[in-house]
Amino acid sequence: MTLGRRTFLQFAGAAAAVSAGAATLVATPTPVHAQAPTPIRPRPARDRLEEALGRIANPNGEGERTCLTVYAETARIAADAADTRARAGLSLGPLDGMIVSIKDWFDVAGEPTRAGSKVLANAAPAAADAVVVRRLRAAGTVIVAKTNMPEFAASGLGLNPHYGTPGNPADRSRIPGGSSSGAAVAVADDMCEIAIGSDAGGSARIPAALCGIVGFKPSKRRIPTEGMFPFSYTVDSVGPLARSVAACANADAVMAAEEAQPLAPAPLDGLRFAIAEGLPLRDLDVTVTAKLSDATNELDRAGVHLTRGVFPLLDDMAYFNAGGTIVFTEAYSVHRQLLALHGAEVDPYVRRLIEGGRDVSGADYIVVTRERAAKVRAMDARLAGLDALVMPTVAIVAPTIAECRDPEVALARDLLVLRNTAIANYFDLCAISLPLPRRGGLPVGLMLVARNGRDRKLLHIAAAVERLFAG
Repeated sequence: MTLGRRTFLQFAGAAAAVSAGAATLVATPTPVHAQAPTPIRPRPARDRLEEALGRIANPNGEGERTCLTVYAETARIAADAADTRARAGLSLGPLDGMIVSIKDWFDVAGEPTRAGSKVLANAAPAAADAVVVRRLRAAGTVIVAKTNMPEFAASGLGLNPHYGTPGNPADRSRIPGGSSSGAAVAVADDMCEIAIGSDAGGSARIPAALCGIVGFKPSKRRIPTEGMFPFSYTVDSVGPLARSVAACANADAVMAAEEAQPLAPAPLDGLRFAIAEGLPLRDLDVTVTAKLSDATNELDRAGVHLTRGVFPLLDDMAYFNAGGTIVFTEAYSVHRQLLALHGAEVDPYVRRLIEGGRDVSGADYIVVTRERAAKVRAMDARLAGLDALVMPTVAIVAPTIAECRDPEVALARDLLVLRNTAIANYFDLCAISLPLPRRGGLPVGLMLVARNGRDRKLLHIAAAVERLFAG
């Protein structure tokens, strides 16, 4: 089976495209003339770590398919150190003692970076930790495991035929989403409190939406990707997943080497949101349609000014095609030697996608790259009067693993799963996926998208929307 150029470009463009209490110290009320209160700290890190390790090791759970490497002993040392600091009244910041996993996409000194592939399992070990891993360690985090992912991060479904596919926490027969598949399952199944993933076309937000948690894609320039396995140099970014906006914000600040600040929810009354009609709302399944309607009604009642309109830049499939040309040309440049030597050992679905970048000419690549730069500027201008663009994170609920074993079905599902999230990557924006109230049924995510560099403002807004939906 071959992937036609038109289908490839459509797919490729789409592809391009913890609880807050544990993350934040809360003070008890202070009576008049009383001494300053002692902050209420989370339970000891060692206790929380042992619970996480127990869930990972549970033979009836998803730990074996979710966590490809478990750092039990080094994690215990880090947890004990965090508890010692806490007893002494010392802290390295809001992530001190937090249980964190990292995607099998980031370098850890002394071991190979597999990128979800059997081919790279015996590769040369990394000489140093990735920059974000170093920053997380310096912030006192307890790194518990490396999490599973689709091979080379080439799909939004989360399937991995080599190491197994973690089942969705809402229904184990369904996909977790990708490519930060293990990251989302690890958080939702309480194997960690924060997971670090990547996002080149929705890889943090898609699994967050399908598994019912929060996933954040920052503005690309804010967090370094050195030591992260490359997929697309143009759009690769690092993103956290967690149960709360606050936990994602704290992880984001640490990885960006910024000072973590309290995340006060922004006042919703008077905010300006636009619902992007047209392409982002096409082919929604009934569950997503109903949840989106409920969410927008809640926002309207909270005083958000909601406008509706078609965004011509989004309604043109050309941007998907251009994004695909960029992403898979760059992906093929990364993997061409590996595919030439070990292509038969690579997941055929993944190989098919990456090899689609082989026939893109240098001239075509330059043209679409220049066109993208112009469209990024145009989109930034279009969003200037808005606080956020609103749309479903994913057009469908999680499909079953069984149906996605058919390559043609998998391709069709991938297109729908990646379509909306890829917008933020192609147009160089920041975005966050928030879980909508379940009330039964499968998880659905609401995505808020904002202009490049407005990350902190977006997080404050997201915290307010999160509180609204929790009320």
